[in-house]
Amino acid sequence: VQLQASGGGLVQAGGSLRLSCAASGRTFNTAGMGWFRQAPGKEREFVATIGWNGGGPYYADSVKGRFTISRDNAKNTVYLQMNSLKPEDTAVYYCAARKNSRFPSQSAGDFGSWGRGTLVTVSS
Repeated sequence: VQLQASGGGLVQAGGSLRLSCAASGRTFNTAGMGWFRQAPGKEREFVATIGWNGGGPYYADSVKGRFTISRDNAKNTVYLQMNSLKPEDTAVYYCAARKNSRFPSQSAGDFGSWGRGTLVTVSS
């Protein structure tokens, strides 16, 4: 499956953004999906994940209660709604699809397909 993330941009602290990840390929509807992020000078980290039928979802502690992952299988799209954004949320956000698994996962190594990323910048 090929992935294309969009929706990033510059937002003030406390603001909101919604990221979208459009997928092509017949396997999207049966793949667990995830969002990860990488801040400058830091390693890629887990943000959120969701199963093929909406199962889970699971979130990193740092975003729990502020971010919501969802998916629309009819549109081959997964979303990340980000509210109450903080400067420390600044990063490139990547969507990813699991290969041969319907279930959510917090481990980047479990994902076989990655989008190119979209930059989110939160100003203080």
